[in-house]
Amino acid sequence: MSMVYPHISTSADLLKSTVRLDELFPYLKEQGATSVAIVNTKLYGILPFWEECRRADIHGVIGLSVFIEYEEQHYPIILYAQTNKGYGNLLKISSALSTRDKEAIPEQWLKAYKEGLICVIPNKAEWLLADRSQVFQFVKDLFGVCAFGSLERPGGVKSQYESTFIELCDTIQLPIIATHESRYLREQDAFAYEVASAIGQGLKMNDPQRHEPEHTSAYIPSPKELESWFVDHPEWLLRTTELMASCHVTIPMNQQLLPVFPVDEKVDKATFIAELCKLGLAERKVGFSEIYQQRLDYELSVIAKMGFIDYFLIVADFMKYARDQDILTGPGRGSSASSLVAYSLKITDVDPIEHGLLFERFLNPERVTLPDIDIDFADHRRHEVVDYVAKKYGAIRTAQIITFGTLSAKAVARDTARVFGFEAEELEAISKMIPNRPGTTLRSALKESTAFNDWIIEKEERKSWFKTALKLEGLPRHASTHAAGVILSPTPLVDHVPIEKGHEGIYLTQWPMQELEAIGLLKMDFLGLRNLTILEQIRNLVYWDTKKRIDYRSLPLEDAKTYQLLAKGDTTGIFQLESDGMRRALQQIKPTAFGDIVAVNALFRPGPMEFIPLYARRKHGQESVKYVHPILEPILSETYGVIVYQEQIMHIAAKMAGFSLGQADLLRRAVSKKKREILDEQRAHFVRGAKAKNFTEAEAAEVYDLIVRFADYGFPKSHAVAYSIISYQLSYMKTHYPVYFYTGMLTNSAGNVDKTKQLMQEIKEKNIPLLSPSIQKSRHSFSVEAGEIRIGLNVVKGVPGTTIKALLAARESGPFSSLFNIAERISALHFNRKSFEPLIKAGALDEFGYDRGVLLASLDSAIKHAELVKPTEDPGLFDDMGSSFMKPKYTKATDMPETLKLDYEKEVLGFYLSKHPIEREKENRQKTYQDLKSLKNKRDRESVTVLGMVEDVKRIRTKKGDAMAFVTLMDDTGPASVTLFPVEYAKYTPLLELHAVLEIQGIVENRNQKTAIICKTIET
Repeated sequence: MSMVYPHISTSADLLKSTVRLDELFPYLKEQGATSVAIVNTKLYGILPFWEECRRADIHGVIGLSVFIEYEEQHYPIILYAQTNKGYGNLLKISSALSTRDKEAIPEQWLKAYKEGLICVIPNKAEWLLADRSQVFQFVKDLFGVCAFGSLERPGGVKSQYESTFIELCDTIQLPIIATHESRYLREQDAFAYEVASAIGQGLKMNDPQRHEPEHTSAYIPSPKELESWFVDHPEWLLRTTELMASCHVTIPMNQQLLPVFPVDEKVDKATFIAELCKLGLAERKVGFSEIYQQRLDYELSVIAKMGFIDYFLIVADFMKYARDQDILTGPGRGSSASSLVAYSLKITDVDPIEHGLLFERFLNPERVTLPDIDIDFADHRRHEVVDYVAKKYGAIRTAQIITFGTLSAKAVARDTARVFGFEAEELEAISKMIPNRPGTTLRSALKESTAFNDWIIEKEERKSWFKTALKLEGLPRHASTHAAGVILSPTPLVDHVPIEKGHEGIYLTQWPMQELEAIGLLKMDFLGLRNLTILEQIRNLVYWDTKKRIDYRSLPLEDAKTYQLLAKGDTTGIFQLESDGMRRALQQIKPTAFGDIVAVNALFRPGPMEFIPLYARRKHGQESVKYVHPILEPILSETYGVIVYQEQIMHIAAKMAGFSLGQADLLRRAVSKKKREILDEQRAHFVRGAKAKNFTEAEAAEVYDLIVRFADYGFPKSHAVAYSIISYQLSYMKTHYPVYFYTGMLTNSAGNVDKTKQLMQEIKEKNIPLLSPSIQKSRHSFSVEAGEIRIGLNVVKGVPGTTIKALLAARESGPFSSLFNIAERISALHFNRKSFEPLIKAGALDEFGYDRGVLLASLDSAIKHAELVKPTEDPGLFDDMGSSFMKPKYTKATDMPETLKLDYEKEVLGFYLSKHPIEREKENRQKTYQDLKSLKNKRDRESVTVLGMVEDVKRIRTKKGDAMAFVTLMDDTGPASVTLFPVEYAKYTPLLELHAVLEIQGIVENRNQKTAIICKTIET
């Protein structure tokens, strides 16, 4: 008898199974399986299962485990797709249940979607606890010959309900099949499965509420085992084999399910898009030349031939919507920036002809793939565009894409430990011993740490915990939404893919991105980019203050002052150019033109980074530019003879070997794979083409070797150009509108203490005035006030957003006259110590003319005043009387000492506003100290004397057991690391106290691009 498995639940059914496909199919082959059915509670994991069946040459069957509703009761059934129509109905049933939060299929749905399906009633308790003959009859009447009963005998054990079930099936003539639910691969996996199930339920193993498995035999049995379990009824097994063999489904793959742009039927779309392009290009390039027209005609012909006109019209339409709503969009992303059609339709802002970009890098007529136009939007408004698309094309045709989070090393370790009932300290220990580093596995964490190993072997329970966690590591744990992807379908999505409820009224596919693309659905990426939000905020700040509207698309790309800022490496807040390494690269290259920014963005990656010094030397004439062959000069002159871009490789192949640009793109892709047979095949093709153009074999071979060498290094110029435009726009604004730039940056860095400190330091260095928070003048966040930056009320730690909202609303009717006036106007709900103590400490009430000590001392009486005069936000007894006759007086108190004032500022703002204590200390000492920020510019082993405050002390022991320490020192310019080796540590350890001000003399050490001070002496 051929071996069939009618019910295998896979790990795609989140934490309801531990069966992984990569382990399942080798095992099935071993058992001689001829047919296998996937049966999950949703249609998760169908395509990968189907693909594995095809590879293993095993007949695949698609099932779904669901409940049906009959007279308000729920009963479990298994539905198998017998035909393509049945498969389509499974898609609809799973989608309907998941989008409407239904636990069971209503009778009318079952009637509507029964065609092509086999319905199997399992011998579960729900069917047998009372007389269910009516429901049995309902299923029999509905499905006729496609209705079956099924019996399982896990481990050979018969259910107590078996005889009753058989009688019922015989009475209504329901044929019986033998089945077995498999939820783990081998018998010894039962416990790991139970733990996975407990994680899914969010309950501990010892929790009485936990739903426990009915038995511990839900493994995949061998043919002999299954036959022995049903030795008395071989006909049931035979019927199972026949049922599985009767299921014939094909899942259509690699279709072109491209969405359709709605226009009148009479409109010819090719003419329509051509007209739109000509109008758009005429706007952008007044009186454009014949070169542009030829390129436009060529691109449009390729787009039409590939069937992508609708796609471009759809993208152009939602980009127009974004512009009309004043939503800032990116200039382009990826290879789409190399399309003139995209530029003409205002999808991108990159002129591909001006920047020498190749359309074939985006759409290659010699390699038909779906187009991929990814769009960046200001991140806080991205959802508006997705909503627009869903409304325009219909909710049933639009969906966001599901992604599955897996149990990573740390997650599986903690989840399993929680289920085991480990204490909080043990959970904390696990978190510390397993690194957060991407790619970390439990085995690698164990190899790295002897402490971890020792901790595990201390207790038997921990050994069991680790063994179980290992078995569960990598299993899918939960579903979430893809950050950017949106699917648009030409017909209702449920014709092709199961869907479920998503967010904000937009559906979610039950399949992830790769599976959607495999069946031919088109994904579009709507990406939220924070830097566009910052640009939008800067633009708004300029407009609010000056009524001048900045058009980023028309900024001149030749602004000398902007390039001077970049050449200095003054790039805090500049997209792509912020890192220390990138600053050094800019200082070396000293950009003088936009192409330099593009090049540095493309070069600053592992590998090509080594060519930055060469690029810089050649740019500044310190080294002559050499070319392997003169024919390369016009192609490589823009990058001083260095191959930086993939497009340059394509140009070389076209010019020297006569390749079409489509062939050149195929060469670029092939060569980057570095497979020997492909390299040799392409070499022969290249040399042949070059010889046909009268180059020698040696010349062709030399240039081909150059292409091979740089194939890995090449970066798409289209992407580099597009993203460099954002870099330039931010650089321009930082150069010409610094106050607005820093205000926008500070607003966006809320909550990021390190970033805020860095920005504050720059603001101070550039002599931009920073005004303290003010109850009278501050807005919610940072704002510009007469060319100065005003700190917003939301920056003050501990002040609730509701209090800020109440203050701003009350202030609209006029300024506050005193602490007590605020109490009268915003109600006791908001006027309390928690809200106002931080505001006083931050200096937000200084304008009332009283010292902060007096204001703090008066706070209690002001709170009582608020409770009396305005206890709630409802109209009160004294509202019309101004409460002037009963206003308390300020409480007398000594002035707050300057040092305490500074400490309070640091406490509630996260930084010193008045004056950094170290700055004051430097003035008092009247000595010269090196700023900690300047250390990175010092020579290695150079002597320095610094003054700073101790922020952190990390004491360790050397391999010999001697004590030493790493100290984090902070001054008014930033932090630095100070190393005290054992001799110095022994001498100065009593001085190493938090917040101690220390004068340290030492030498600079530069190692691994990090700078530290090796301490020699310390004075207080």
